[in-house]
Amino acid sequence: MYIDFICVGQKMPVWVKTAFEDYAKRLPANYHFKLIEIPLRKRLKTANIIHLQQQESEKMLAAIKQDAYVIALDEHGKSWNSVQLSHHLKSWIQDYNRIALLVGGPEGLSTECLQKTQQHWSLSTLTFPHQMVRVIVAEQLYRAWSILNNHPYHRV
Repeated sequence: MYIDFICVGQKMPVWVKTAFEDYAKRLPANYHFKLIEIPLRKRLKTANIIHLQQQESEKMLAAIKQDAYVIALDEHGKSWNSVQLSHHLKSWIQDYNRIALLVGGPEGLSTECLQKTQQHWSLSTLTFPHQMVRVIVAEQLYRAWSILNNHPYHRV
């Protein structure tokens, strides 16, 4: 399975890269978990935010592989606990060769990106910084894998 984690934003602090890579490398090699960073355009006071979001959206859409099952990380999505996520992961593995997880910029995902998705996932009703989202998603995917494989990482 290929998991493309497509996120707006780059040049993350070292602690984000370290934590993300730690969880990403714990996944088995056959998961092919890849972070694809889309540059965040500068939000100046005079900037046309809609235009900037559109430019980022075009790059995100271009990064999605044609055969991917697309999942938006979106505040309006469904919230799952870790066991529920493991069930979703199991069905993604069975039904698809590739998934794409989309994380938008400060304004969220564009309408065009949301229309491309087949599923919407909300990490929480809380708002997280985008740096934390990367770490949380990597950790939760590893946790879901550990649940599916009876690994002791997830303890009930």
